[in-house]
Amino acid sequence: MKIGTMLTYSGNIKEIEKDVVDMESAGLDIIWFAEAYSFDSVSQMGYLAAVTKTVEIGAEILPIYSRTPSLLGMTAAGLDFVSGGRFHLGIGASGPQVIEGFHGVPYTAPLGRTREIIDICRMMWRREKLVYDGKYYKLPLPAGEGTGLGKPLKLINHPVRENIPIWVASIGMKNVELTAEIANGWMPIFFIPEKANDIWGESLKAGKAKRDPALGELMISAGSLVAIGEGEEAIKVRQYARSMAALYIGGMGAVGQNFYTELATRYGYGDDSKIIQELYLSGKKAEAEAAVPEEFLELTTICGSKGYVKERLAAYKEAGITHLQIHPVTLGDQTKPQMIEMLKDMV
Repeated sequence: MKIGTMLTYSGNIKEIEKDVVDMESAGLDIIWFAEAYSFDSVSQMGYLAAVTKTVEIGAEILPIYSRTPSLLGMTAAGLDFVSGGRFHLGIGASGPQVIEGFHGVPYTAPLGRTREIIDICRMMWRREKLVYDGKYYKLPLPAGEGTGLGKPLKLINHPVRENIPIWVASIGMKNVELTAEIANGWMPIFFIPEKANDIWGESLKAGKAKRDPALGELMISAGSLVAIGEGEEAIKVRQYARSMAALYIGGMGAVGQNFYTELATRYGYGDDSKIIQELYLSGKKAEAEAAVPEEFLELTTICGSKGYVKERLAAYKEAGITHLQIHPVTLGDQTKPQMIEMLKDMV
């Protein structure tokens, strides 16, 4: 099981550069970059590619609506080149609030678009001429659209790899099935190892039944807040996860259209989810955070003694996690590189 961490939306790349280099030396396997309505993540991934040597660099995620399929493919090939073959392309649909509100693009057909984007990216990396007649993307534009001057073109450069790993962030049943069928990796959120099979097992099974064996086994990246220490100090760190849980379950969407509220409901927290959403959308954010169940925080974080953390890591491994993504909170004089070393020893 590999160990990764994420640079948050508001993180300062120049401030964390030394942290990343130190964690790389301690054995960090991959660093993921988020992108919402923040600074673009591509420039930051390129920046860190130049100051690191071994740590893999992943997008989590590049929204599928804000770039054309060809630009996603070009970007991935470029980042794979400047990093020396260390790049992972993570894509996802994001949500209507960001896509329609920030980008001004209709939030439509996420599954169909995801499939076609992955097709086009892989064609590009094989340096095939981009001739594609999809439902959502047509290359070149067909007669009667545009100027009529479009020509089939292939990527000028020779990519470092033609099989850059593609990850999909998905939690909906059909989207997870699609991910298991065509992606290299899957990135779920609020992953509870003991309950994951009940929620997604059938979708994963259905997708894998159609999976091309050449793709290999499906990689899975999941995790959460991590704190390692004796006594109550480490356990109290779980409370830091309240704000994120309330934001996603309560505020990332509208009543009847929030993917994270639906997920929490499938986990068995339906009544709590309704309360969190009602409070959050009415502006009572502190009350919404307080309404997040303590059990949910415990099951979606990894905070406690070394023995407890080791047990939780075993549960994640048993659930099929190949990449443990941590949000490290250090205690006392502990450093992030020391935490990475401890976790590497545990796994």
